[in-house]
Amino acid sequence: MNIFEYLIPFILALGLLILVHELGHYLVARWCGVKVLRFSIGFGRPLVSWRAGRDRTEWALAAFPLGGYVKMLDEREGEVPAGELQRAFNRQSVWRRFAIVAAGPLANFLLAIVLYWGLFATGSQELKPRVALMPGDSVAMEAGVQEGDLVKAVDDEPVRSWQELRWVLLRHALDARQVVLRVETASGGEGLRRLDLSGISIDEGETDLIATIGLRPWRPAIPPVVGRIVDDGAAAKAGLQPGDRFVSLDGAPIDSWMDLVEQVRNRPGQSLPVTVLRGDRTIETTLVPDAAEENGTRIGRIGVAVAEPDDVQESLFTVVRYGPVEGFVKSLRQTWETSALSLKMIGRMITGDVSWKNLSGPVTIADYAGQTAKLGLSHYLKFVALISISLGVLNLLPIPVLDGGHLLYYTIEIIKGGPIPERVMEIGQQIGLIALAMLMAFAFYNDINRLISG
Repeated sequence: MNIFEYLIPFILALGLLILVHELGHYLVARWCGVKVLRFSIGFGRPLVSWRAGRDRTEWALAAFPLGGYVKMLDEREGEVPAGELQRAFNRQSVWRRFAIVAAGPLANFLLAIVLYWGLFATGSQELKPRVALMPGDSVAMEAGVQEGDLVKAVDDEPVRSWQELRWVLLRHALDARQVVLRVETASGGEGLRRLDLSGISIDEGETDLIATIGLRPWRPAIPPVVGRIVDDGAAAKAGLQPGDRFVSLDGAPIDSWMDLVEQVRNRPGQSLPVTVLRGDRTIETTLVPDAAEENGTRIGRIGVAVAEPDDVQESLFTVVRYGPVEGFVKSLRQTWETSALSLKMIGRMITGDVSWKNLSGPVTIADYAGQTAKLGLSHYLKFVALISISLGVLNLLPIPVLDGGHLLYYTIEIIKGGPIPERVMEIGQQIGLIALAMLMAFAFYNDINRLISG
C-alpha cells in the first residue's frame, strides 16, 4: 500500500475542514468588532507564520495538525490596552459571543450543503439500487426479496442509487422498524417487500449493515471471457490470450466469470487443468494460481481481467442528477438528516444500544479518504461533506473545551442573567478534557483493532 495515496487525501480534507471551521469563527469575530490575534491551522509550535491585515493578525501552520484555533483579544488571557478594551472578546455581549462560537460548526454545515448541492446539480455516476440475496436465511429472504429486484422507494421515499438505499435503510434500522420496499422486478413488474429491521444490530466492527439485512449489489452473469492479461501472471505463463473463453477448470464447468473467480480464489498454488475456447479451437493447458494475501486469508490469482460485454455498465450504473432548486433542497435535507443520524448514533452509543466500535479515529478516516479519492472526485467530495457534518456535530456537543460547551455556558448565562463563576468553568474544562480524551482513546483503539483484524 502506498501510504501517500491515503495520507495526501486525508491531509487535504482535514486542512479544508479546519480552515472552514476556523474561518467561521474569524469572520464573525471580525464582523462583531473583536480583534483577532492569531489564526492557526494545527496546535503547538508554528512551522510557518506571517502577519497580515490592519490588526497584524498572525496566520500560522502548526506542528500538530488535528485541529486549529482563533485566538482573540481577551482580558482573561493577558493585559489589554485601555484603548482596545471594546474589542476584547470577553467584553462582548453574550449574544455576540454566542454567535462567534457557533459560527465554526455552522461553517462546517454550510460547506457540506455547498458540496452536496454542487454534486447533486452536476450529477454523478452511481451504482443502481438493484439487489441480490446473500447466502443463507436473512431478513431480506423472509421479506420475499428476489434476485434482480430494483428498489424504487423505501416507505414512499424515492431511491435512485445504491448509496441512497444504504442510507435510508440505516436510518430506519436505527429506529428498529418495519419498512416497505417498492421494487421493479427482474421481469419488469412491480412488487412490495416488507423488511422487518427491528432485530438488526448496527455494529461496524462486525459487518456491513446491508449485508446483515441479507442484501448485496446485484451483478449480471458475465461470460468467462478473458480481457486483459497481466504480464508474468499465472494466465500468461499458461499461454492464455485475450478472447479465450473458459470452459472448465479442474474438471468443473465454468459458466460465468464469478464461477472462475470463486474456483481460482479457493485454489492458490494448486496445479489446475483448464480448458478454454479460442475461436473455433479447444485449448487445454494447466494453470497454477499465484498465492496472495487478502485480509489475512490466502487466496489464488491468475492475473486476468474480464472482457465485459458492452451492456454491463448500462445495467449496473445510472447517472443521478437534480435540478438547481431540487438539488439545493436535497442538500439541505441530506445535511440535516446526516446531523440527526450522527446525534442519534452518539445517543445510542451512550445508552449501549449501539456498539462503540462505530466510533472512528484519524486512521480510519484517512483510510476512507484514500479509498474515496481512488473512486473519483465525486465520491471524495461526498466523503469530505460527511466528515464536515461530523465535525460540526462533534463541536456542538455540550462538552467543555468544545464549542458546544461554551455555547452551554452562554445559554445558562442568558437564562440566569449573569456569567457562570470562573471556578465552575475551570472544573467544567477539566471534565471536558477527560471526556474528550476518553473519546479519542476509544477512537484510536477502534482504529488499531480494525488494522489488526483487517
